[in-house]
Amino acid sequence: MAAQTIRVNVDLLENLMTMVSELVLTRNQLLQILRSQKDSEFAAPLQRLNHVTSELQEGVMKTRMQPIGNAWAKLPRLVRDLAHELGKKIDLQMLGADTELDRQVLELIKDPLTHMVRNSADHGLETGADRQRSGKSETGRVTLNAYHEGGHIIIEISDDGRGLDIEKIKQKAVQNGLATEAELTTMSDQQIQQFIMKPGFSTAARVTSVSGRGVGMDVVKTNIEKIGGTIEMKSTKGKGSTFIIKIPLTLAIVSALIVECAGERFAIPQISVVELVRAASDSEHTIERLKGTPVLRLRNRLLPLVSLQSLLRLDREDGANDDETFIVVTQVGTYTFGIMVDRVFDTEEIVVKPVAPILRHIEMFSGNTILGDGSVIMILDPNGIASASGEITISEGGRGETTAVQTARQDDRMALLLFMAGGGAPKAVPLSLVARLEDVDMASIELSNGQPVVQYRGKLMPLVPIDPAFERHNEGRQPVLVFADGDRSMGLIVDEILDIVEEKLVVQLAADRPGYMGSAIIAGKATDVLDAGHYLTRAYKDWFGSSSSESFEEERAHRVLLVDDSPFFRNLLTPLLSVAGYSVTTVESANEALNLCEAGESFDVIVSDIEMPGMSGLEFAQAVRNGSRWQDTPLVALSSHASARDLDRGRQAGFDDYVAKFDRDALLYTLAQTLSEHRGAA
Repeated sequence: MAAQTIRVNVDLLENLMTMVSELVLTRNQLLQILRSQKDSEFAAPLQRLNHVTSELQEGVMKTRMQPIGNAWAKLPRLVRDLAHELGKKIDLQMLGADTELDRQVLELIKDPLTHMVRNSADHGLETGADRQRSGKSETGRVTLNAYHEGGHIIIEISDDGRGLDIEKIKQKAVQNGLATEAELTTMSDQQIQQFIMKPGFSTAARVTSVSGRGVGMDVVKTNIEKIGGTIEMKSTKGKGSTFIIKIPLTLAIVSALIVECAGERFAIPQISVVELVRAASDSEHTIERLKGTPVLRLRNRLLPLVSLQSLLRLDREDGANDDETFIVVTQVGTYTFGIMVDRVFDTEEIVVKPVAPILRHIEMFSGNTILGDGSVIMILDPNGIASASGEITISEGGRGETTAVQTARQDDRMALLLFMAGGGAPKAVPLSLVARLEDVDMASIELSNGQPVVQYRGKLMPLVPIDPAFERHNEGRQPVLVFADGDRSMGLIVDEILDIVEEKLVVQLAADRPGYMGSAIIAGKATDVLDAGHYLTRAYKDWFGSSSSESFEEERAHRVLLVDDSPFFRNLLTPLLSVAGYSVTTVESANEALNLCEAGESFDVIVSDIEMPGMSGLEFAQAVRNGSRWQDTPLVALSSHASARDLDRGRQAGFDDYVAKFDRDALLYTLAQTLSEHRGAA
């Protein structure tokens, strides 16, 4: 039988690829002309040309494809030599070796892959004796896994070794002047781990022939970013590390999103685009500013934004539409940010041309291309934009949520939403309770059983006005705070939303009006603190019976632990107990509470939900009473069922008292009584 393969010079294939690239550009140009002439006689042959060009492009791409196993061929020998040199037992597993990618890309990732496997073997894996001491098998494992995902190749390099040493990285970061100790305290572990990607950063105790030679992860990161890829890292101390590399299948023709900013068009590689968001005054997404930095609140998290106009110093055209901005949500490794643009066009297959030498120093561009209308546009490099927007922005954006959590732990500061309703002083409600801020069209408000309702996300949502004198008009828009738990939602009608502030909530004057907890000084003004629970029960009388959840805090005099699986009820009860003078700690499961017990934490009283997934409240009470450190701590049960039979079951399990979850006055009374009796008994 005749041979099924022939040898072809690589230069010939490269030339063929170049010609196909030019054909793709011409195809795009012809299709652009066709779009402006709907009833052209050329429509049918051009569509046929389009299909043939696409098939030809795919065929030529396949001639350049090689299995990634070709780049892995030398790794087993390398690992054997390393195992001998380091005195370790190492098992190398290679999965997906037949996954194909462009020969040019393959050549460029050989060295980074080799370096990372050496790193995993040297830094990652412990010696056999150390592994056995920590209960692992003597043989360490390094795994290489490659697979296709959405037009890209994902390569994972993982080991089951010691993981990254956070303390060592911190010390090195301070020594190298990359961060101060104060800055490190506000960073999450994942952010601290990212320091290993910095130039010259190595935690190797000594320089060996394997590592610590100054050729670090920064070189690997730079090489991968050169080909439009990204590298992400996950590490757990004692369990191992995983590096995830995402690279394009080919460098010649890529899918890109065409956008416009200040009259100039740009291409953003599709590999980095997560989603598109329209931000305008009449949409649910609006751009806010935190300390002068634009941010977008997207699905309950703050997304840092980068203005392409400011970054590239583009002059805005007169008469440009400032009311509408499109946000291209982009991900680079673990960092997600938004690029603000004026318009978004289609996704196109573009031919990547190298950047001219005069522009090569601008890291925000990765190349240029020719569009169908013949215009030359720049291809943006998301990696370059992320670093050009300032690493401070990245770290601040990344650690914003962490900082907020830590601040709350340190001094009980709470995010509060300030608004006006019904005249008088400003009003405040914990931001964590509010699911969304909506602007409802007055014409869409209807009446059901005499109560205003609005159709919201396919359901009827009751609207409750704070102002008793509220009148429904047929025109205009009405600000509404949406509270949601599970499949229920309720809208609180307000006059005007003022601000979001972080303050320590100290209620100084108790309220004698229903619907208010009292008054506090917030943002320098006397402010009424809303009792959200009062309005929730006006919308649904059984709101508190519909779910199981609570919250607990720590008081200056009395520390309360609240165990409840529902974040909504934890957020609802935390301010209630704070106002009553308790210091509250909250956890979402019985297992977390028992971990606190083992860690040596002490509380004056424990409030626990009964209906929880995993370990129920009754099982939790039995575990606490069965010889734990907390066996003498008073236990109060919360449940949406509070019959005599329930009370009896609770007492048998070890609870001192049993309160219906919807009766908040009874909860406060029971806590006071339980603590008083416990002090008397002591």
